[in-house]
Amino acid sequence: MEPDSTDKVLLINKPLRWTSFDVVKKLRGILKIKKIGHAGTLDPLATGLLILCTGKMTKRIEEFQAQEKEYTGKMIIGQTTPSYDLETTPTPALDISGVTEEMIHQAASQLTGVIEQIPPLHSAIKVDGKRAYKLARAGEDTQLKAREVTVSVFQITRINLPEIEFRIVCSKGTYIRSLARDMGEALGVGAYLSELCRTRIGDFLLEDAQTLEQLSHENLS
Repeated sequence: MEPDSTDKVLLINKPLRWTSFDVVKKLRGILKIKKIGHAGTLDPLATGLLILCTGKMTKRIEEFQAQEKEYTGKMIIGQTTPSYDLETTPTPALDISGVTEEMIHQAASQLTGVIEQIPPLHSAIKVDGKRAYKLARAGEDTQLKAREVTVSVFQITRINLPEIEFRIVCSKGTYIRSLARDMGEALGVGAYLSELCRTRIGDFLLEDAQTLEQLSHENLS
C-alpha cells in the first residue's frame, strides 16, 4: 500500500523577511492541506533551510527540531542593537581599531563547547505566558534565564572589519544572535548579527531545499 500523498517532509529555502508561520500559511494554500507545521523557527531576517511536515509526518516535528543545526552568517562589530540583529536600530559605531584578528579567533574559541547562553529578549520564548518579543516591544524590562547550549563549531571564515563572516554548528535552542552579542562583549566593542542562513538540520541540507516559487510551480503544473 502506498503512503498517503499528504504525509510529507518538505525542505524549503525560507525567503528573507518571511516568518516561519508565513511559510506554513503559504504552503497550506499551495498544497490544500490543513495539517502542516514547521520543525524549528527561523527569524524573519534569517534565510535558509526550514523543514515542513504535513499529515502524519507532523508527528516527527519534535524529532527534527532536536537535531544539530548549521549556519553561516555575518556580524558587525563596534555596534549593538536591542534585538541583536537588524530588526532594531544599531547604536553609533565605536572605535574598533584595537581589535585584532587574534582577538576575534580567541573570542570565537571561548564561545565554543557547552556554554551558558541568555536568549534575546526579542524572541518567541514565553515569559509568564507572554511572548518575550511582545514584552520587549512594549518596553517592559524582562530578564530571561540563561540556558545551556552546545556550540560544536564556531569558525571565523572571513574578517573584513567591521564585518566578520562565520560558520556555526550548534544544538537545538542556540540563538546565533546571542552568540553575536557575546562575541561583541568578549571583544569589548559590541556586535550584532547582520546576516544569517541555516544550511543544515541533521542530515537535511539547504542545497536540497526548494523555493516557494518552485514548489508552487510544481503543484500548479
